[in-house]
Amino acid sequence: METYRILDDLAIIVITAKILGLCAKKIKIPEVAGEIIAGILIGPCLLGLVQPKEFISQMAEIGVVLLMFSAGLGTNLKKLIKTGPQALLVACVGVAVPLYGGYLLHSFFFGFSHPGDMEFYKALFTGCIMTATSVSITVQVLKELGHLNGKVGTLIMSAAIIDDVIGIIVLTFVIGFVSEDVEPTSVVMHTVLFFVFALGVGVILYHAFKWMDNRYHRMRRLPIFSLAVCLALAFVAEKFFGIADITGAFVAGVILCSIEDSDYIAEKMDVSSYMFFGPIFFASIGIKTQFDHIDGSMIVYSLLFVFVALITKIIGCGLAGKLFKYNNKDALKIGVGMMTRGEVALIVSQKGLSAGLMEAKYFTPVILLIIVSSLVTPIALKLLYSGESPVQEATASGGEEDFVDSY
Repeated sequence: METYRILDDLAIIVITAKILGLCAKKIKIPEVAGEIIAGILIGPCLLGLVQPKEFISQMAEIGVVLLMFSAGLGTNLKKLIKTGPQALLVACVGVAVPLYGGYLLHSFFFGFSHPGDMEFYKALFTGCIMTATSVSITVQVLKELGHLNGKVGTLIMSAAIIDDVIGIIVLTFVIGFVSEDVEPTSVVMHTVLFFVFALGVGVILYHAFKWMDNRYHRMRRLPIFSLAVCLALAFVAEKFFGIADITGAFVAGVILCSIEDSDYIAEKMDVSSYMFFGPIFFASIGIKTQFDHIDGSMIVYSLLFVFVALITKIIGCGLAGKLFKYNNKDALKIGVGMMTRGEVALIVSQKGLSAGLMEAKYFTPVILLIIVSSLVTPIALKLLYSGESPVQEATASGGEEDFVDSY
């Protein structure tokens, strides 16, 4: 294939993804939804301007790694420590209930199977997709309503971060079980060893970057070295420990999230991710999406997939809220605030496709889930908060504004 054809494909992807992404933003749904629709539009399903190619898949993989690195950089450890056990429990239950709900949904449609069977891991993977939480829309709505700094708002934001960490760990185990013919104990051991390795290396890297941060404050060498660390840990995670590269990238971001210039690093990373690699990743999902297999059963499955994903988050996170003596209304706010899905669900889906845990046609219910949850959540939150007085907004630096930007 001639090199100029690659440039042609990239130009089409970037311009259509950004135009439709901005259109989506105008109607109050995530830009990623517009970028996915752009991929569907220019892909084989409709116009056929761009075909799935290995090069595009490789570029999309870089986009995934950068997105997860940015997510790690956006982690607010101070808030996690502040909310402590409450956020942890909400996140754990908020992962467990959707995970089991997704497993049951898949099993009812395709049959129950035993651990060790591929169908069993596919059912677990369906649950993995449902565990991911993206609270970017929730944060914006709470900010508009003046409740971002309230007890419920703070809990939602902190639990969402822990939620994604747990979801990524679960994904790591599931992919590990099917990547090669290994015993479950071996997968567990490799995963534990990686996190032990990451902890040891992370301490060294944190102090090294802290020294660099003091010496070369807000200089471009910081994001350059940070990117190298991200790519290296992503490589090490998959090559030597047999776990997903996105896990290594996320851990790299968490290691660097507490240095003073983490926001500067995130800002520089955002240039390449937002302008180029991100749109390619999300558009590539649309390009791979297949509609030729959609029939009555697929429509029913998609609708049930959306329903189960939404209701299990509300039940799981709301139930955890009740355990901490929140009243029914506040527990419902927690559940509703945690039910939005976004880029992490797509990243999980992409990894499952690569591992053989999902077919491309099942991107359709995932995309539908993102759009529906993005539209329903703001309406539900505004109804739940109607008549309540706003909470005093924080003005200290490094507060909620940074937290919003991290999403």
